[in-house]
Amino acid sequence: MSDLLAQMMELAGITEAWIWVAALVFLRVGAAAFLMPAFADQTVPQRVRLALALALTAIVAPAVAARLQNLPSLPFAAAEEVLAGLVVGIGMRLFILALQMAGSIVAQSTSLSQLFGGATPEPQPAIGNLLAMASVALALHAGLHVKAASLLIISYDFLPAGHFPAASDLTDWGLERVVQATVLAFSLAAPFVIASVIYNLALGVINRAMPQMPVSLVGAPVLTAGALVLMTLVVPTMLAVWMQGFDAFMANPSGTGP
Repeated sequence: MSDLLAQMMELAGITEAWIWVAALVFLRVGAAAFLMPAFADQTVPQRVRLALALALTAIVAPAVAARLQNLPSLPFAAAEEVLAGLVVGIGMRLFILALQMAGSIVAQSTSLSQLFGGATPEPQPAIGNLLAMASVALALHAGLHVKAASLLIISYDFLPAGHFPAASDLTDWGLERVVQATVLAFSLAAPFVIASVIYNLALGVINRAMPQMPVSLVGAPVLTAGALVLMTLVVPTMLAVWMQGFDAFMANPSGTGP
């Protein structure tokens, strides 16, 4: 009887340890899922988000359980896990913001600022909605859920459990991610900006040579049609470049950061 009681006590201890491990992992996974592309959109029901967080927790917890043993303070570790999850989620969300920024730049260069402008809860100009929806579909098709699980496991290498990152390291990491997102946005929008500059210069020369021609009546439809044609030709390449950068982040989220 005493042996059976000892085994039950040992099993209860193991179960309690696993519950704490799963709870800590859920804090990191839940914070990241709150900002993750596709699954964190406002159109996704909260129950679906919760189910995703629980599923990712079931995948990540066994892989990192050894790193969550013998933590000095559970409240301290819980706060660190939430912070780590937010850092990972922000890193992924910046890629969607880069596409929205690129769409805003394109909107200033063409006359597509109102096209599909109210398709999402967040008002976006021009082709921002199309780029965001296409990128999410592409990421899901490429296995976003698998890459997200791998990213969360990798995050324990540069954001170890129970240790807050240094503020300077976290600041440098965040600044580097923002710079990369801005550069990516301008790179994606570059074809439209270049084409718009060339078109407006040509239109100015034509107007100078033919002052009687109604430039606004002729130029606006041509600009819209040209932007649509250019969008058809360039968007697949834009999404391929975006996907390459997104995969690089998912494989190595630390960069030179914390």
